Amino acid sequence: MMSVGLARRAAAFGASAVLATMAAGLVSSPAQAATSATAGKTTTSAASAASKSKLSVSAPKASTGDYEGGCPVKVNFTSTIKVPVKGKTELAYRWLHGDGSKGKVQVVKLKGHGTKSVKVSESITFKGNVKGWEAIQVLGPKKVTSKKGYFSVACVDNDMSGVHNDKDLTVSARAWADPASYAGPCTPNNGIDFVGLIETSRPAWVRYRWVLNGEVVDGGKVKVWSKRKVGFDISPRHSQRGWAQLEILGPDRTSSNRAYYKVWCKDSQPAPAAKVSVSNLVTATNHDTCKVGAHASVSTTGASRVQWTWQVNGTSVLKGETVFSEAGTKTVALPEQALAGEAAKGGKITLTVTGQVNSDTITQSYAACQAKVTVSSVSVAGQRNDMCKDGRGPGVDFKATLHSTAPTTVKYYWVVNGVKDVNVLERQVNGDLDVTWGVGGTQSAKETKGTIELVVVSPNAVSSGVANYSATCPASADA
Repeated sequence: MMSVGLARRAAAFGASAVLATMAAGLVSSPAQAATSATAGKTTTSAASAASKSKLSVSAPKASTGDYEGGCPVKVNFTSTIKVPVKGKTELAYRWLHGDGSKGKVQVVKLKGHGTKSVKVSESITFKGNVKGWEAIQVLGPKKVTSKKGYFSVACVDNDMSGVHNDKDLTVSARAWADPASYAGPCTPNNGIDFVGLIETSRPAWVRYRWVLNGEVVDGGKVKVWSKRKVGFDISPRHSQRGWAQLEILGPDRTSSNRAYYKVWCKDSQPAPAAKVSVSNLVTATNHDTCKVGAHASVSTTGASRVQWTWQVNGTSVLKGETVFSEAGTKTVALPEQALAGEAAKGGKITLTVTGQVNSDTITQSYAACQAKVTVSSVSVAGQRNDMCKDGRGPGVDFKATLHSTAPTTVKYYWVVNGVKDVNVLERQVNGDLDVTWGVGGTQSAKETKGTIELVVVSPNAVSSGVANYSATCPASADA
């Protein structure tokens, strides 16, 4: 559902709106002071004690919470602030608007003892559609913000026909039958559902009606923010075929496609209830993404609605329904599900189907997710120039990133200048892991250069590729 908030300032607070008088009515005294540098502060030491008492403010209430009618329209907002007073106290507050703006700080001077109720109000004139909220923020003697008070304005012509006066509105509709054809016993429990989707270019009240084979059978009026479904159903008692169409009556006149249907009542006596069964469950583990999917065959001995539930390791992950117009078999699939933790080590997938008279279940194991490892190219991570003072080239440090699709032990080794530098190393990897290596400086040289490579040998063979490197001692190292 699309939300058009008070952020549309052009409608709520721009040239098309008039901010009416903002007034604060005081039960004990109507006095009100202008905003000053002392706003929000108490004027006596007694007020300090009052500020420690409980202060409350009610959510603003709109005079017309959900308005629909001619525009412009004036909407009044009111709220009550209860202030503990002991001596002289200044109440400072301001209005907060749904578009993020804030009103001018208002100050009311209070005196006496006990709790004083201050009723505050604000009036705003709207010329266009808007949906938003108002709130009150008390700044002193204690900072408190009220809950939001929501409202909406929908502008329509003065004849109350429900037709918006904005001319840029477009409305479209489409319809379909579910199922489009049915064969079997015609009982009140077996029928055809007609579904219509109404789409609007902006929020609007839409009047509609359903026409079945040329006769109006249903209708109504709904608020559509962007998209909304409407529908009705029939339970035929005899074989027939026909169509249903969704007609939009306002604010824009249009019609959907015709949704055709066909019903074949096989006999006048209730047919034996269909039995369902499930077979041929196949699971498939995707080792590249560490996900598992499945599919199975669902069969029925006659026309039926079959409900099914997929479970992974005992947890329900997907539910649905398949409609059969007659006896037959259909495939039901489980989209790939991500595996993590113990589930990545293997488990079981179960499909349960339920018909009118029976249920059936099938379970199949799935393979553990075999981690796949990749490695980035090797890069120079740093240079050690302390070796330059010993008449050698600088030392060089390298870095590469190992990545695994699941937790695993990675075995690898480094190759420097075409020669395996050390024995095989092992690291536990789950996701990304940076590994480093370093080489010493070349004897009797100011430069250290060559090639570097990281080779993974398990759980799969992969290489970073050979990278060239070169590092030179800085001039200051000669000193």
